Amino acid sequence: MNIILLGPPGAGKGTQAKRLIDRYGIPQISTGDMLRAALKEGTPLGLEAKKFMDQGTLVPDSVVIGLVKERIQKPDCAKGYMLDGFPRNVSQAESLDAMLGELKQRIDHVVSIEVPSSELLARLTGRRTCRACGAGFHIKFDPPKKDAVCDKCEGELYQRDDDNEATVSSRLQVYEGQTKPLIDYYEKQDKIRRVDGVGDMNEIFGLIVKVLG
Repeated sequence: MNIILLGPPGAGKGTQAKRLIDRYGIPQISTGDMLRAALKEGTPLGLEAKKFMDQGTLVPDSVVIGLVKERIQKPDCAKGYMLDGFPRNVSQAESLDAMLGELKQRIDHVVSIEVPSSELLARLTGRRTCRACGAGFHIKFDPPKKDAVCDKCEGELYQRDDDNEATVSSRLQVYEGQTKPLIDYYEKQDKIRRVDGVGDMNEIFGLIVKVLG
């Protein structure tokens, strides 16, 4: 079973991805992990990607598709795989489909974890991190015993720059702008599996398993 996992920042995608790996015995493939592995192994594509990264520019889609192609042919992908963070737009999705066609493969399901923007704002802007030990808290879902003080080491809790409302709103807009066309693209292929991402994590996982059949 080959899956693409979609979800905006704060949708709980990471938590559900770990559970899907355990349940189905398939690897999670993210472009970041692939790039790091290719750089470490010094593969031709890894070295090609490094040239762009050293210049501070985006790695071209052709190189990323090449990395995906290499990765999904490894033995641990024999039962399937889960793509996370790729494709990011319709152009990448079209390139992915063409490449999978060459390998006589296809994407079976595109799971879209859906959460209203207002809920995502509350989730992401409520995060607090300890300056001393790095422990994470949430003012609504996992508050510290004492306001702004870490339970573990009594260090100061602070809000990271990328968790403030303006930054979070911008990230959500980028996701919406890139991903809405992607959802439409896979909808036409009858592959979108929409899941309500609000509620208990176990219940949400149950919904994902159900849509995957």
